[in-house]
Amino acid sequence: MQLFDSVQKTKLPFEPIYDGKVSIYVCGPTVYDDAHLGHARASLAFDLLSRTFKALGFQVTMAKNFTDIDDKIIKKVEESGKSMKELTSFYIQRYLEEMDALGIARADIEPKATESLTAIEQMIQILIDKDIAYVTSTGDVYFDTSKDSAYGNISHRVADDKATLSRVEHNSEKRNPKDFALWKACKGSDDICFDTASTTSFSSGRPGWHIECSAMIEKHFKGNEQYTIDIHGGGADLLFPHHENEAAQSRCATGHELAKYWMHNGFVQINGEKMSKSLGNSFFLKDALKVYDGEVLRYYLNSVYYRNDFNFSEEELQTSKKRLDKLYRLKKRVSPGKSSSVNKEFKKALLDAMSDDLNISISLSLIDEMIATTNDALDANPKDKALKKETLANIEFIDTLLGFGGKEPFSYFQIGVDENLKNKIETLISERTKAKKEKDFARSDTLRDEILELGISIMDTADGTLWEKA
Repeated sequence: MQLFDSVQKTKLPFEPIYDGKVSIYVCGPTVYDDAHLGHARASLAFDLLSRTFKALGFQVTMAKNFTDIDDKIIKKVEESGKSMKELTSFYIQRYLEEMDALGIARADIEPKATESLTAIEQMIQILIDKDIAYVTSTGDVYFDTSKDSAYGNISHRVADDKATLSRVEHNSEKRNPKDFALWKACKGSDDICFDTASTTSFSSGRPGWHIECSAMIEKHFKGNEQYTIDIHGGGADLLFPHHENEAAQSRCATGHELAKYWMHNGFVQINGEKMSKSLGNSFFLKDALKVYDGEVLRYYLNSVYYRNDFNFSEEELQTSKKRLDKLYRLKKRVSPGKSSSVNKEFKKALLDAMSDDLNISISLSLIDEMIATTNDALDANPKDKALKKETLANIEFIDTLLGFGGKEPFSYFQIGVDENLKNKIETLISERTKAKKEKDFARSDTLRDEILELGISIMDTADGTLWEKA
């Protein structure tokens, strides 16, 4: 397995901390709003990574956090009149449902910031005791970046105070402009904050953004004397300052590095612009799922190498869908039936491609080639049962590795059919089946023609009549 490491900026051979095991932590959403295509892209990239490791025989432990306390959340609470718990629970549940629609497996560990406060407080106190963090007169706690000689080694970038997104208000008591907040003290009776343990030297408040992930990683993973986890991932926008700050505070608190490998996926763009609410082009996932099936979106969003920026285009999505359609038309051609064993050469080629830093372009080309050669072979010998069984096994492996191709093919081609039309088609098919049983073939032919006029094709099988959009 070769992975592109964002720190060393090159592909490296993957060597796990523990043989046969992989620990992955992916920065999850801040749950104050609906998920957008950028969230989907990140989740899909690391779902592919997890699937590939599992297919290679590794035992994978994946964690993805939820930031459920943050200034943006507090602002949304004030605007909505809902409690913080009510608001964040709603968006967490919607996020999980939308990820499920994309075929993204749930993480093994899904920590929340509000459920990790003890671990957060303990890490902050360790840093204070080492004089790497300090408490200001207002009760805020800051990390002293000057105490970390390796600060900047993750992103190879150090920004000034204005560019540092600490997600807290500016504080003039900072020792250094680059220092970032670990804890924000309560400022008033109506402020949302949490009590601290009696053993801490700082008062009630709420955690800064960066400390949450570091504390949760140390809480849930046990590494070795060099690293806590194998892989830390997220969107490219998190490299600085978020991951830089995570690495610094973890390094200073524990004495070892947070992660052995750092991976980042590219941005999602619409019409060539980075997705941003300020640009007015944020494409919510919930809206995309109203128009497109989750598997179609999955295929499309995964069709570009994960490190590259992705330019979302409905025209390209339709082209991508046609490519996926070819796989399902082949599956329809070899269905129904039982699978045998996956073709060893095909399996190896796919795994080799995905082991090369998730080279999806080669993987999809291999699938296209398999579809074409199989169709040619079936044209020459339509009754080749062994080939049909192997093809079904190949498609099952594609579904396991890449997360598409697992639907029943006729159901796949029914996607997007209006519910009223679907009910009408089912009624006509039922009436036609009845007419055939009664040997009223004239009536049966008339009903068939009515179905075809609706833009629907049908196929009679031993299991009944199957239909799809023509």
